[in-house]
Amino acid sequence: MLLGLSFAQSAHAKESLWSERSSSSRILAQVPDFAALAKQVVPAVVAIQVEQKAKMSRRGGDPLEYFFRPFGGNVPQEFNNRGLGSGLVIREDGLILTNHHVVEDASSIEVVLTAPDGGEKTMTATVLGTAPEYDVALIKTDGDAKASVAYLGDSDRISIGDWVMAIGNPFGLSHSVSVGIISAKERREIMPSGRRGLYDFLQTDASINPGNSGGPLVNMRGEVIGINSAINAAGAGIGFAIPINMVKEMLPDLKAKGKYTRSWIGIRIQPLTDALAESLGLKKAVGALVSEVVPNSPAEKAGIKDEDVVLEFDGKPVRSSSDLPLYASMAGVGKSVPLKIWRQGKERAVNVILTEFPDDEVVVAGDSTSEAGELGMTVADITPELKRQFELSNDRGVVVKEIAPGSPAARAQLRVGDVILSLNRSKTSNARTFAQATKELKSGDLMRLQVERGNGRLFVALRKP
Repeated sequence: MLLGLSFAQSAHAKESLWSERSSSSRILAQVPDFAALAKQVVPAVVAIQVEQKAKMSRRGGDPLEYFFRPFGGNVPQEFNNRGLGSGLVIREDGLILTNHHVVEDASSIEVVLTAPDGGEKTMTATVLGTAPEYDVALIKTDGDAKASVAYLGDSDRISIGDWVMAIGNPFGLSHSVSVGIISAKERREIMPSGRRGLYDFLQTDASINPGNSGGPLVNMRGEVIGINSAINAAGAGIGFAIPINMVKEMLPDLKAKGKYTRSWIGIRIQPLTDALAESLGLKKAVGALVSEVVPNSPAEKAGIKDEDVVLEFDGKPVRSSSDLPLYASMAGVGKSVPLKIWRQGKERAVNVILTEFPDDEVVVAGDSTSEAGELGMTVADITPELKRQFELSNDRGVVVKEIAPGSPAARAQLRVGDVILSLNRSKTSNARTFAQATKELKSGDLMRLQVERGNGRLFVALRKP
């Protein structure tokens, strides 16, 4: 009897540790008919062969800078190169969607289509429009292609875990098909091949290889829900596609104007660290920190200021600094957009009227040395010699001359040549007053520095030891 009671108690305890469905309510996994799906979509997929001028450029920088402030760079060197990619026919007369990087700098384009009899035919094509920041391009065959077309779906309705099929020409192997699932959505921090841009990728484990770029990612209804764009060179099983709803927004502009007309807010932003968030009175490092407002921009006219944190844009939460560039660029020129911002410990509401992104926007904007010893750096007044040495654009603030390895300044990622403009909202007039201000702070106090680095500004937070 004692043994039986002990067994019953053990079984009861075991049963309470998890939940199981009844046999009648279990989800049945159905394997899609991939063969029928491929037969439906493959004829609308084309191989693209280009002769292009490849560029080598030394220009670099933060990806957010590309959106908020375009800068000139060195003239790149060029050489001829042949490239392969994929595309999908969206209209039977030969209108084709692909990636910008597939046809970038192309001197000639040929597309290989599926003919009505099932064979192949090759036609030349011309670029109608591109959106480099989103890696989207629209091309057209030179002549009526009479091609099969792909049907565009609704990428907003796709869910994580849904089956998808990727079709393209990996390594020049035409009409290759791979299947997988949607692994994640809204991947905005990805920079394919280091290319800066405004991305909102679908992530999939369907195999996407070189040559697949520009081909379709389709759902199980045979509808295109993404344009294959990027692979993760570091590991197999991770590929990225541009959501088709995003592409649909651009198509009218690409065909009519040859480019996508982006809207513009006119701020420079940076990610929020935990230390910066705490120094601004935020409980969580959520939002996009405004490090600079462009003069005469929509943001300035709306009253947005340095150190504001954008929490919402047009009712959508800004979870990180990678959200805001995409939202602002696609909201629409002339639209009045409500923003929720954090300023000096309070939430505020601001309305911004967006304008068109300016193609030619331009940046407007005796040796006294002191040591901020506890911070591990040396700062100096800006002399003509230091201005030349560090290629500084103005005389405001103090320049960082030395940083000790492993110091608080080094851990905060300050750099030699940075110009400190303010400390906790107080302007930095010279090296001595800056060093004195840091000495007056107590151990454990947070310091928020406004820093000018190169052509832009950012905030850096560090704590006094």
